[in-house]
Amino acid sequence: MFERILVPLDRSPLAECVLPHAIALARCLDAQLILLHVLSLPDKQDRLRAVDSLEWQLRRAEAKSYLHEVCVRMTEAGVSCVTQVSDGDAAEQIVECARENAVGLVLISSHGQSGLSEWNISSVVQKVIVRVRTSLMIVRAVQLAQPDTVTIRYQRVLVPLDSSARAECVLPLAAALTRLPETRLLLAHVVQRPQMPRRTPLSQEDSDLADRLVERNFSEAGEYLEVVRSQLPSAATETRLLIADHVACSLHELVDQEHIDLVLLSAHGCSGQMRWPYGCLVASFIAYGTSPLLIFQDAPGKQDAAALCNASGR
Repeated sequence: MFERILVPLDRSPLAECVLPHAIALARCLDAQLILLHVLSLPDKQDRLRAVDSLEWQLRRAEAKSYLHEVCVRMTEAGVSCVTQVSDGDAAEQIVECARENAVGLVLISSHGQSGLSEWNISSVVQKVIVRVRTSLMIVRAVQLAQPDTVTIRYQRVLVPLDSSARAECVLPLAAALTRLPETRLLLAHVVQRPQMPRRTPLSQEDSDLADRLVERNFSEAGEYLEVVRSQLPSAATETRLLIADHVACSLHELVDQEHIDLVLLSAHGCSGQMRWPYGCLVASFIAYGTSPLLIFQDAPGKQDAAALCNASGR
């Protein structure tokens, strides 16, 4: 599924919060880690100043030494690992490294060396998200990595589904995650009440029509979730069927109520809108989510989405 996982590190404790997740996923998926450090170019105001070649080589040597130390820790945890040091803009080099190495997943911290901010993700992560066009996992940098980096647990994994084949592209990955100790899947479907904007109150006929539509969709969605559940390890899978006015708000509330450790989403859902790399629901979780978020890109680059879904087990 993911043969190679790219892990950008900037030598900050915040960036290293991804390491327990990297170990867990690499061991579960039998994937190789690529640890990347980017030596950033001077700021705009400093670019007229000549770069000290000796200082640059010293920085490169320090970066290689740092990555080597991290790689040793990953190897001791039973994970295959290689390192790479690049020069240039951080976001551009992360995207380029992902493309050159045919990376299946980019695993990145929401914040790094620049520190935490009131924004949910840093500017570097924002640039990577827009351009990388591959599966992506964002770990919220609210807690530093613990010394014991092998004990990460995804006890509760939320998998929102909307009955579309695109959303179901995450299911093979969800099934693979159940191989991790104590991991349980929570399949969720939100039946949205129909939007009927009017300048005047709805008539009784309109209200009855909306209620019938919700009832019909609720019944169909319940049967759908049971079918999907039957295809996954039954002992590790639960379902939640909700009715709400707003799908994203309902799912954010579910994350808090169920103490979700990981949200697993397909980049697109039933709308099938491929103009942007992510659908509205994913964009909401990127901007406002609080849990680690793994986005399965159902249409990386110019690849046909349906073919990718079929290759993943649909």
